[in-house]
Amino acid sequence: MDTRKLGKPTDQRLAMLSNLASDLLWYGHIETTFDRAKETARYAEKVLTLAINTYEDVVSSEKKTTDASGKEKTVTVSKDGVKKLAARRRIIALLEDRQICRQKGEKAAAFKARQTDIDMPLVEKIFDELAPKYADRAKEVGQGGGYTRVIKTSVRRGDNAQMAIVELI
Repeated sequence: MDTRKLGKPTDQRLAMLSNLASDLLWYGHIETTFDRAKETARYAEKVLTLAINTYEDVVSSEKKTTDASGKEKTVTVSKDGVKKLAARRRIIALLEDRQICRQKGEKAAAFKARQTDIDMPLVEKIFDELAPKYADRAKEVGQGGGYTRVIKTSVRRGDNAQMAIVELI
């Protein structure tokens, strides 16, 4: 399959696509040139397909612990399965992580509590929100893929480049 060169060396092109796809998956839509939009959609669809195929691979086990008062408690521990862990590592390598921003009017303590267990917010969003959403959509529609949409907009002032919006459906 041919790739567009986009007028950049390979390392710069891959870094640009990684950043564009990360922004697309984080914000839900981005505006860029048409050729970059097509390549970004392709890149993001591959990442989403990888997450959709593996997001249900979870291993649960029960663990007995004793607390300070000496009572035994049974705790259910959930971990990623082998396939999901490999997919998670692959997605971490393919994308640039985005940081959680503090909401307007949110207290510092509430913000800190909200982000305590999250190391990679973008990867968590992909596996917790996007993958189940698109897996359900694939079951309803009866086909996989088609997670993004590219819409042509106006031309850019200055160099007359065709602009486009890429969005998650």
